[in-house]
Amino acid sequence: MEADKKKIIIITGPTATGKSGLAVKLALELKGEIVNCDSMQVYKGMDIGTAKPCREERMGITHHLIDIVNPDEEFNASLYREHALPAINDILDRNRVCLVVGGTGLYIKSLLGGLFECPQSDPEIRERLLTEYDQQGKDKLYERLKQVDPESAATIHPNDRVRVTRAIEIFELTGMPFSTLVSGHQFGDSDFLALKLALFYERDILYKRINDRSIRMFESGLIEETERFLNMGYSPDLKPLKSIGYRHAIEYLKGRAGYDESVESLRQDTRRYAKRQLTWFRADPEMIWCSPENTDDIINKIKEFV
Repeated sequence: MEADKKKIIIITGPTATGKSGLAVKLALELKGEIVNCDSMQVYKGMDIGTAKPCREERMGITHHLIDIVNPDEEFNASLYREHALPAINDILDRNRVCLVVGGTGLYIKSLLGGLFECPQSDPEIRERLLTEYDQQGKDKLYERLKQVDPESAATIHPNDRVRVTRAIEIFELTGMPFSTLVSGHQFGDSDFLALKLALFYERDILYKRINDRSIRMFESGLIEETERFLNMGYSPDLKPLKSIGYRHAIEYLKGRAGYDESVESLRQDTRRYAKRQLTWFRADPEMIWCSPENTDDIINKIKEFV
């Protein structure tokens, strides 16, 4: 029964809405602890490009699932759930408020309802699609994805070679769009009752925050942070180093883009990412949209819930 479930608080929303800072304020007020739900903040040393809160910004609040794997180690939604469940249960068993904080929608979904089992990959189809992507260009394959699965295309960036080709592969294997399979899948019953709070700024304000943060990242040492990973022998083709921020720094370091061009590209890609996040979160009818400025209202909502 719902009344018997353990209660957790989800603090999510698009990038640059101040989730980390707000979560610390809430944890201080509510005697809580924070479980990271950002797919990039799990990586050790990837601090500037992930907007990871530093030790001073954490203000003594315990943060779980930050800095738990190296950039060349496998990490995904399944492993996230495997790490998050014991951390959350431990927090709740100690009668602390549990705040799950981050903008990775798939991790939130896997935590609350388990994972959707995709059809097994077909090596021949997979190789053909990857070759098409590399040889014919990303735009052609992305246009095909938009035709067969516009809903998935709205949440996948054209540069995401793995997800674009995988979504098309699933369509070829099943004759159905991946988004249709996911929406029709009955996720397992959750162990938790979650209050889902999504932070929201009007578009002009959000875009300004993204633009300002992008230049701050470069000025604060994103290039040096990225160069340090490359000097340690990490391949620029690693998934974490192809993420937003790091791939832009690599373009600059390799001489393929100038400083200003790299910053502007980071801004554009981050704005696109925020739009995809909004599309994902708006599809969840349980999401409650909140102004990050109205801390008192958010605290009252949480207190009523717990």
